[in-house]
Amino acid sequence: MKNYSFVCKVTDLPPGSMRTYVVNGKRIALANVDGSYFAVDDACTHEQCSLGSEGALDGNVIICGCHGAQYDVTTGHVMAPPAPRDVQSYETKADNGSVYIKA
Repeated sequence: MKNYSFVCKVTDLPPGSMRTYVVNGKRIALANVDGSYFAVDDACTHEQCSLGSEGALDGNVIICGCHGAQYDVTTGHVMAPPAPRDVQSYETKADNGSVYIKA
């Protein structure tokens, strides 16, 4: 898959879970929402806390563990303050039991 990087096996990230991975030098939060994979920048735009390691996933909403900012994991858009701006989202693909990110 051109321009996609291997991140993990699908079995490493069960539905409803989220983790931080480093892909091509970027820290990215990868989430499994009901079997679909979504990736966004790992750093909250408020205080740079890790979304994938310190945050929580509630459906398709990432809740930052530091101050409660919320993002839509499918788009990276801010849903609740104190985050001042969106996080970058990345294309993902699941193929042959592996998850890939275009980052």
